[in-house]
Amino acid sequence: RPHKTELYEDPPSGCWPIVYSPDYNITFMGLEKLHPFDAGKWGKVINFLKEEKLIADDLIVQAREATEEDLLVVHTRRYLNKLKWSFVVATITEIPPVAFLPNFVVQRKVLKPLRTQTGGTIMAGKLAVDKGWAINVGGGFHHCSSDKGGGFCAYADITLAIKFLFERVQGVSRATIIDLDAHQGNGHERDFMDDPRVYIMDAYNRYIYPGDGFAKREYNR
Repeated sequence: RPHKTELYEDPPSGCWPIVYSPDYNITFMGLEKLHPFDAGKWGKVINFLKEEKLIADDLIVQAREATEEDLLVVHTRRYLNKLKWSFVVATITEIPPVAFLPNFVVQRKVLKPLRTQTGGTIMAGKLAVDKGWAINVGGGFHHCSSDKGGGFCAYADITLAIKFLFERVQGVSRATIIDLDAHQGNGHERDFMDDPRVYIMDAYNRYIYPGDGFAKREYNR
């Protein structure tokens, strides 16, 4: 029986199926600038849309943080425990100074934003079924699998969104992942390696990170 989760609760009426939270954005003493990845881009997207009068706060579905119980639908407890070590998070985010921060700071300033984005992806999956479409402004952590993170991806939000749908939404029995990022989506490829319910189309530059030959087996089958 699926666990109780707040991520599948109905949003306020009148909201568009666009999921976001200001908590998505990562800012801490400028450390986020040590990585080429823009850790505040999600807020910039929303601010641009507001300036252009294309969206307003009361139209946005507020993302909720994925709980440990939510994450355990896919992740191993061993992997989640590893994230309690700052040097592990530093390796995943590719920001070496993070290794020297107390883990409670890393949890609050780095991992909580990523957990909130992960919750947003799971919420968007349900909204897409209910409304016919949905967008999570964040997420897309396609380098993370159930037991390994990397490339700034600490939680397997894509795998989680699909597993939640399979477990909780009647009539959803197959899924297609269309991954158009320049990097190989090796996380979800590893997670769905032997799952015939999920078809993956991944267009990427094979000469750059991560070069995961093992994960390639998933979309070659």
